[in-house]
Amino acid sequence: MGYKIVVVGATGNVGREMLNILAERQFPVDEIAVLASRKSLGTEVSFGDKTLKTQDLATFDFAGWDIALFAVGSEATKEFAPKAAAANCVVIDNSSLYRYDPEIPLIVPEVNPDAITMYSNKNIIANPNCSTAQMVVALKPIHDRAKIKRVVVSTYQSVSGSGKDAIDELWDQTKGMYVPGQEKAPRVYPKQIAFNVIPHIDVFLDSGDTKEEWKMIVETKKIIDPSIKVTATCVRVPVFVGHSESLNIETEEFLDEDEARDILRESPGILVVDKREDGGYVTPVECVGDFATFISRIRQDVTVENGLNMWCVSDNLRKGAALNAVQIAELLGRRVLKKG
Repeated sequence: MGYKIVVVGATGNVGREMLNILAERQFPVDEIAVLASRKSLGTEVSFGDKTLKTQDLATFDFAGWDIALFAVGSEATKEFAPKAAAANCVVIDNSSLYRYDPEIPLIVPEVNPDAITMYSNKNIIANPNCSTAQMVVALKPIHDRAKIKRVVVSTYQSVSGSGKDAIDELWDQTKGMYVPGQEKAPRVYPKQIAFNVIPHIDVFLDSGDTKEEWKMIVETKKIIDPSIKVTATCVRVPVFVGHSESLNIETEEFLDEDEARDILRESPGILVVDKREDGGYVTPVECVGDFATFISRIRQDVTVENGLNMWCVSDNLRKGAALNAVQIAELLGRRVLKKG
């Protein structure tokens, strides 16, 4: 016996990826419904070898359904997630709406699976920010061995994190650089993204941090350990899919780079590709479509007593969003619902 699954926002990049991953991982689905706003009503999406037509989110009855994967913005989530939860359909939400609610678990299954029991507080589970998700997968094994004191992270985030319009903007601006008269002014981003980098993701806060940087700080503390100090600089780069991060980690205990490499190799969700030669590391282009978080460039930071540097790359539409949501659903099934 399998599950009755709802995918909300099935026509978007993340919603479509959720459907792909549910099929790829052979999630035990007895019945599936794909929902979208009225403007996308009837749009066809693929699920394995099936073609499904979207239904209207505004009129859908969640009663009798087991799990709803939400891949819509915070406003729509705010309206419809409580309705699903009240109908005893467990919501796994990809928006930022519930991440900072102390009664709602924020889960990365490789990192804090035991937090799944908190789902019953409100029948809602939050999926972390894309840049946080891959980082905490890399940090948790190090923290378990040597206790992390401080993390300095610089991100190199792809345009797919901003949605389809951002992907189109990068494509159009890139073409416009070579075709006279086809230049495209910025619409999604405050400055040109093609052949450029923009140190600005989400809105600016009074502290000078952007909200994306604040998210990484707060979410890491909630998922791993509130004692970890995190400082972040988040940068948008002209890459279509795949987020990269440069991590500088300071630990309480000394951890040799070779031991760190061995620990990471044995850790769930991680693939270590770390050869000190040309091409002996992973870049965003190579991670697209993969489930793993890739770690490269592991080395000692000799400027502090107990320091490590590493390079972390992952498909942000997968581990940063859709994959993590499906993994949460799998965890929920194993630990709580126990069907299939």
